[in-house]
Amino acid sequence: MDSERTPQQRPVGHLLDRLLGKQRLWLHILLFLATYFTTTVAGEQWRGVADIRNLANLPLGFAYASLVMLFLTAHEFGHFIASRIHGVDATLPFYIPFPGYQYANANFGTFGAVIRTRSQVPSNKVMFDIGVAGPIAGFVVCLIVLAIGFATLPGIEYLQQIHPGYPNELRQPGIELSFGKTILFSVLEKWFANPHSYIPPMSEVYHYPMLCAGWFGIFVTALNLLPIGQLDGGHLTYTLLGRSLHRRLGQLTALVLFAISIPSTVASTIANPPAWLRSISIPGGETWLLWAIMTTFIIRFRHPPSADEHPLDTRRKIIGYATIAIFILCFTPSPLLNQ
Repeated sequence: MDSERTPQQRPVGHLLDRLLGKQRLWLHILLFLATYFTTTVAGEQWRGVADIRNLANLPLGFAYASLVMLFLTAHEFGHFIASRIHGVDATLPFYIPFPGYQYANANFGTFGAVIRTRSQVPSNKVMFDIGVAGPIAGFVVCLIVLAIGFATLPGIEYLQQIHPGYPNELRQPGIELSFGKTILFSVLEKWFANPHSYIPPMSEVYHYPMLCAGWFGIFVTALNLLPIGQLDGGHLTYTLLGRSLHRRLGQLTALVLFAISIPSTVASTIANPPAWLRSISIPGGETWLLWAIMTTFIIRFRHPPSADEHPLDTRRKIIGYATIAIFILCFTPSPLLNQ
C-alpha cells in the first residue's frame, strides 16, 4: 500500500515535524511522569505528611507538584519555542526527578529540567533570544503563582492542622527549615497579602503549596541567571556585554558565591564558633557553596563563540537589562537555613 500522505495530512505532519523534529517522545514523557511523581511525594512532605508510603496521602502533594511542573515546563518551553522560531534544532525538555525524601529535609522533588540544542546557534541575537526566553517565561509563571498564593492565604488554623498547638508549640532545634526572602517575594507579599490576615513566617512558607512552588521557581530562576559560562545568565551576559566582560563577570560571581559560603560553612562545622566568625557569616550562605564549586569546576567560565557576533539591537538590550533586574529580584544570599 502506498504510504504517502494525502494532501490534507501533509500540512499537519510537516508542521509537527518542523516544530518537534526528531524526538524520543517516550523518554520525555517517562521523565515527565517520574518527575511529577517525585515532586508529588515532595509536596506531601511539605504538607507535613509523615507516612508518604500511604498512597491515600498522595493527592496532598498534587497542588505543589502541578505548580512546580508548570514552572519547569514554562521555562524549558520558552527555550524550546525560541529555538524552533529561529530554526535551531532543540530537544524537548528532559525533566530530572529527585526522590530526595530519604536524603534531605529540603526536598523539592526535582533537579529541574534541561533542553539540548542539536545544531549551531547562528548569531548573538538568536543566542540571546533563546537564553532569555526560558527565565522570562518561568518568571511570569512565578509572579502569577505567588500573587494568587498571597491573595488566597488561609488563616492560622491551616498551620495548626499541621502543627497542633502552633505557634505556642515547642519546636525541636536544628530541624526547622527557613526559606530566604527575596526582594520579589517581599514585594508580592506586600502587594497581594491581606495585612489583616495571618502571614506565615519564612520558616513555615513551605507548608503552602503555591508559596513553596513560587519560591522554588524564583530560586531556580536566580540559579539559571547566574552570569556564568553557558547558564542562561551566561548566554545573556555574553551576548549583551561581550566575551571579555562575560568571563570576568562569571569569575567575579563565583568568587562572591564562595565569599558568602565559606564563613557560614566553617561556622556551621565548629561547635562554638568565635564571635568574629559569626559576625561575618551569612546564615544559610553555605547553600551557594555547591553552586560555586559546580560553576567553577564543572560549568566553568568559557562560552563558545557565535558564528555572528554583531552587537544586539536596542530592543534586545532593554530586554537584557530587564532580565538582569529579574535576577536581582530573585536572588537571595541565604536561600535555605536550618535553624
